[in-house]
This record gives sequence, C-alpha cells and structure tokens, in this order.
Amino acid sequence: MFSSPHSLMVQGTTSDAGKSILVTAICRIIARHGISVAPFKPQNMALNSAVTTDGGEIGRAQAVQAQACFLAPSISMNPVLLKPNSDCGSQVIVNGKAIGNMEAVAYHQYKPELLKHVLTAHSHLTQSASVVIVEGAGSPAEINLREHDIANMGFAEAIDCPVIIVADIDRGGVFAHLYGTYALLSESEQKRVKGFVINRFRGNPALLESGLRWLEEKTSVPVLAVIPFIHNLHIEAEDSISQNQYKQGDKTALNAIKVVVPMYPRASNHTDFDVLRMHPQVDCEFVKDSTEFMGADLIVLPGSKSVRGDLQWLKDNGWLTIIQRHLRLGGKVLGICGGFQMLGNSIADPDGVESAAGSSEGLGLLAMQTTLNENKVLRNIEGTCLNTQATVTGYEIHAGISIGEDLARSLFSIRGIDTDDTASLEGAKNSDDSVRGSYIHGLFDQPDMLAALLQWAGLQALETFDYPAHREQQIDRLADHVEKVMPLTMLKTLLNIQSINE
Repeated sequence: MFSSPHSLMVQGTTSDAGKSILVTAICRIIARHGISVAPFKPQNMALNSAVTTDGGEIGRAQAVQAQACFLAPSISMNPVLLKPNSDCGSQVIVNGKAIGNMEAVAYHQYKPELLKHVLTAHSHLTQSASVVIVEGAGSPAEINLREHDIANMGFAEAIDCPVIIVADIDRGGVFAHLYGTYALLSESEQKRVKGFVINRFRGNPALLESGLRWLEEKTSVPVLAVIPFIHNLHIEAEDSISQNQYKQGDKTALNAIKVVVPMYPRASNHTDFDVLRMHPQVDCEFVKDSTEFMGADLIVLPGSKSVRGDLQWLKDNGWLTIIQRHLRLGGKVLGICGGFQMLGNSIADPDGVESAAGSSEGLGLLAMQTTLNENKVLRNIEGTCLNTQATVTGYEIHAGISIGEDLARSLFSIRGIDTDDTASLEGAKNSDDSVRGSYIHGLFDQPDMLAALLQWAGLQALETFDYPAHREQQIDRLADHVEKVMPLTMLKTLLNIQSINE
C-alpha cells in the first residue's frame, strides 16, 4: 500500500446513487479554481463508451468528467472497462483495448492481474495532475465481491486514499443505505470514510436534522453535504436509462417531429440521442415494447454490444414489420454503428467475436454485408456531409467491415482527428434515401449536422440548437449547485491540499 494524499474516492451505496454526477461536479469545481485535476475510475461496467485521443476506449462517464476538468479523455482515466454482451459475460477492455470476452467467474479470478494495470494508470494520472478524483463502481458493501476488489475499497486500500459515500435520497431509505453500507465495511475500510453525502434532496434540509444527528452518532462519520434535487439537469449518463427517459412526454410545437429509438437488450451509446431529447422541436422516445409504438417520422437503430443477438430480438418482437410499414408510409430510418450493420442483408461473425460463431440474415434495408472481426476500429473523426457540407464530428467504436453497393452512396467524407489518416468516404443510403446508416457516434452533436439530419427526417422550420454549448452549460450548472454545499475549502481539506492556492 502506498499513500495517495491528493486522491479522493467517491463511492455509492448503490448503482446510480450519484457517483458519476458528484465526481463530475467536484472535478469542475476544482478545475475552475485553477487546480489541475483528473478523473479516474478503476473498473467500469457500461455500454456507453468514448474514444480517447490516444486511440483507446473508456467509459462515457469518464469522458464527461474529463470535459469537466477541461482535459481530453485518456485511457489512464478508466483502465478497465467491461461491456456486457450476455447475462453472465462481458467484453473486457484493458488500457483502452479489448482483450477478449470473459464469464463473470473467470473475470473475478483475473482481477489480481488487473490491479497492476489499475495502479499503474492511477500513478500516471498523479504525475500530470495535482488532484485525482476517483469514482467507485456499484457499492462497496457487495461483500460477495470483496475478495480481489479493484473497484471500491480494494482500490482505496491499495492507494491509501480517503473515501466519501453518496446515497440518493430520492429513492427512499437513505439512512438505511448509508448506515447499512458503513456497517458492512471492515474496520480499516470504515476508518478511511471521511464523510457521507446525501444526493437529490427535495425540500427544506432542516427536516433532515434529526436523521443526520442519528447517523453521525451511530457512525462517527459526518454528513458533509446535502445536495438538492436539480430539476431538468442533463449530464450524459454512464450507462442506464432511467424510466422517465422512455416516456419523454409529447412536445407540443406544431412543427415538432417524432423520433423513436428501439431499445434492444444490449443497446449501447444511447447518449447519441441526448441531443434529440434536449431539442425543443424533437419528441424522442426510447421504446422497448413494439406494441407501444405509435408512429414516428424517424426510427433510429442504436449501437449494440451484441449485434446478432439484438437483431434477432428486433425480429422476434415485431420491429421488422413495424419498420417496413413505417417506410411504406413515408417514414425515415437511420442506423448507427451496430444498428447500421443490422440494416444490411447479412452479418457474419465467423470467429465468435461478440457471441457464438455464425451468421444472421439482416433486415435487408441496405444492400450490404458485414463481417465482424477482432480488430476494433477506435478513432475520433471529423469531416463533412457530402449532401449539405455540414460539419460532422464524432467517434467510431466497432468491430466489423461492411461492403456492398449501397456503400457507394456515401454520406460523409471523414478523417481521423488524432491520426494521419487521409480522408475517406463513410456511411450508406438506399436508392430513394429513405434509409441511411453510419458508423459514427455523436452524429447529431454539431448544430449544422443536426439540422441537416432533422430536415431529412421531415422537420422544416428548424430552431438552432447548440448541443456542445448546452452540455458545457449543464456541467457548470451542476458545479454551481454542488459548490454551494461542498465549497472548495471542504474539498481541499478532504484532499489534503490546503497548501495549494487558487
């Protein structure tokens, strides 16, 4: 064990307790006071990911946290990423590169080897930043996973850093969550807990006083802050889709359009659609049950971590029939990454890259064939739309090569931002331009590209919406609320950086 005096770890009582959000807020608070800070998550399990400038893949939440620090994302910020591709197995990504698929038991046994990579990555960050804010995973009270733990207290013990524990009061049972989590920790783990944080509180904090006193008397751990519920806050999600995201609520503008995104079991990078959900003229809805489909102007098939499995799910659940009827009625269809591959005539996985080796018949909406392989494409891109010359930026994360005549009807000219790639053509569309597909994630993010795609989908009188600026404003808004209850002086004390001036 070695001492890491300028690292602070945020752990949670449950998944979605607010760890990612709190780390994002702390990073922005510290960074905007002129102190160099970097985010870190030893192990992440998420289907939302991002591409780093050094050509690797990390969890999407760490890319957002890097933005909060005014940094480009790096593989050192998330050395171990798990992308579930079955109920009991995941693709394992170490230092930005996939090393293969593992079942849960085999992965658990492999953790001691991974700890070496985790510690090296953290050490690398401490050499470039004065402060490292670490995010845990799940809950430290999962005692069945304590042995070989690299994600929570196992990591905190390894680097000897202080810990704060956050719980979401909006879910109910916040004192049981905090007290129960603390009680299940070992004595040495309890000693490194420096405070509790209660997240998403609605109402007058004075109503909590008796409970806060009880918790502090029982644990001798102070409640550092009560963070208010921040209405209409938008920070890109680490992985899960909350229930209220499925039903967005109709937007009443007369010129609004409806976008439906089928949510298959292994859908990935649903943050691609955050900009649509924020746009005042777009009613974007995630739909699992095909019987709830009530029509749309545009159907978008998202990425997938198990393309052939999710393709079969679409067919089994009636989506192919819905999509075919939607096109006959004049609707548009867009596929992104795995959704793009599904639109073709076939998908072959001869080496079992994502699941059992084999091939599947596609939806037959684009004249192309895809073969999956182990060489994953990972790159940030920029370019232009061939039809409109609109700027496109984003990133590619995919295993597979697609060929076919509809690829001759390309959508974009792109090049890698962080490489010396020459420009190449990307994307495909069918003969009447009712179906389009692309490997680019973040396709909607730039204002002029967003406008071009929405106009293709049928939106005429378009309002300008600058999503990158909105995303930055939301990070500042989050930090403003959190800094009121967790001021820089408190964070400096927790981090042992009283000597570092603003």
